[in-house]
Amino acid sequence: MTNVPATNPSLMSHVSLGTNDFDRAVAFYEAALQPLGGRRLMDHPGAAAFGKVYPEFWIQRPHDGEPASVGNGTHVGFMANSKAEVDAFWRAAQAAGATPDGAPGPREEYGAPYYGCFVRDLDGNKVEAAFWDMSLA
Repeated sequence: MTNVPATNPSLMSHVSLGTNDFDRAVAFYEAALQPLGGRRLMDHPGAAAFGKVYPEFWIQRPHDGEPASVGNGTHVGFMANSKAEVDAFWRAAQAAGATPDGAPGPREEYGAPYYGCFVRDLDGNKVEAAFWDMSLA
């Protein structure tokens, strides 16, 4: 990794999701995260990491060898830099096989600055892309 800032701006180290079809899941996230500036940064046997600078999101085969399952009440949210990026993520994710789970748009219950969308990835995990327009706060 080159051009890495001295201080990581992220709150979290990383999030990992399990998959039952590793190659297909990696291809899905390569396509879906591209509109947000995300790219594959690292690979290990059965695991791939995505991010802009740091490996913040991992897709992997479960370490225990058991089938991956979806967490009830769990989802992964990715940051977008604009409404257009949210819309592009929505289109790219569905083109890569995602199931829609909430079209792009504002959600009053999240506050005026929020604009986002939700999809289900190929394993059924809930995935969000969101833009926060703080000029509306």
